[in-house]
Amino acid sequence: MKGLIGKKVGMTQVFDESGVVTPVTIIQAGPCFVTQVKDEANDGYSAVQLGYGDVSSKRLTKGQQGHLGILKGDKKGRRKAKGVPAVRHLREFRTSSAGDYKVGQELTVMQFVIGEKVDVVGKTKGRGFSGNVKRHGYAGGVKTHGQSDRWRAPGSIGSATEMSRVPKGKTMAGRMGNERYTAQNLEVVKVDAERNLIAIKGAVPGAKGGLVIIRDAAKG
Repeated sequence: MKGLIGKKVGMTQVFDESGVVTPVTIIQAGPCFVTQVKDEANDGYSAVQLGYGDVSSKRLTKGQQGHLGILKGDKKGRRKAKGVPAVRHLREFRTSSAGDYKVGQELTVMQFVIGEKVDVVGKTKGRGFSGNVKRHGYAGGVKTHGQSDRWRAPGSIGSATEMSRVPKGKTMAGRMGNERYTAQNLEVVKVDAERNLIAIKGAVPGAKGGLVIIRDAAKG
C-alpha cells in the first residue's frame, strides 16, 4: 500500500534538462502516523488508518485522545500509550497487507518515486448556487428576435403534452462544487523528502490549503 494524507500548497511549473515546462501541483504530504490497523478477524476487512496534522491534545475530545492513546490515564491511573502524536485528520486506506504495519509507524513521501502514477482525492471548490450555464455548460439562448434577456435562462424543462412533467435527472440550477473528486493517473514529477513535498503533474481538486489524499493509481 502506498498512501498519504497531505495539504495542497499550490501550483507552479518545473523545467527538465531540455527546457520542456511541466505544470505541477505541490502537495505537503505527511509525515503520517499509523493510528490503527484493521484485519479480517476483528473488523471484517483489512485496512490501515493514518493520522495527519499536528494539533494540541487539548483540542481533541476524550474519545479522540483515547483512540490515539494519548490519555494521561484512566480511572485506575493506567496510561494508554500507543506512540502516536496528537493528529487532526484520520483517514483509512484499504490494503491486503495491513499486517505489515504497526501502530505508531511513520510514513513519509519517500514511499513514492518519480514517474509512478497516483490518484489524488480531494474536495472541489464550492461555487454556491449556480445556474445552468456555469454548472452544466449550457450554451444559452439567442440574443435576437426580441429575447436578449434570455441568454443565460434554462429554457423549457419538460414537455407540456406527452410527458407533462419534469423528467428525473434534468440538469438545472443548484449547488455546485464542494464534492469529493478523484483525479486519476497523475504522474509524480519530484519528491522532496526534507520538506515533505511532492510535485504531481497537472491539477488536483481543492483550493490552496485543502486536505488531499494521495494513493496508488487504481487504474494505473
